[in-house]
Amino acid sequence: MNRRFSVTASAAFALVSLACATPAHAYIGPGAGLGAIGLALALLVVVVLLIAGFLWFPIKRALNARRNTRTAETPPDERH
Repeated sequence: MNRRFSVTASAAFALVSLACATPAHAYIGPGAGLGAIGLALALLVVVVLLIAGFLWFPIKRALNARRNTRTAETPPDERH
């Protein structure tokens, strides 16, 4: 048996299993519901902070480099 057959067989089994599934009529209690909402909000905050971190630190480094070159170009008696 080669790998391609096992992937095909697995995909077919997954499709048949999904086609035969029935509703579970499950109840999510308030604790699990609030936990799921908290987890979703935490993931959202993490993604926003990740994007902000990837944008902020290069900008901060560029501003510091610009400030240092400007300070180095100013004569010593004109510095504050």
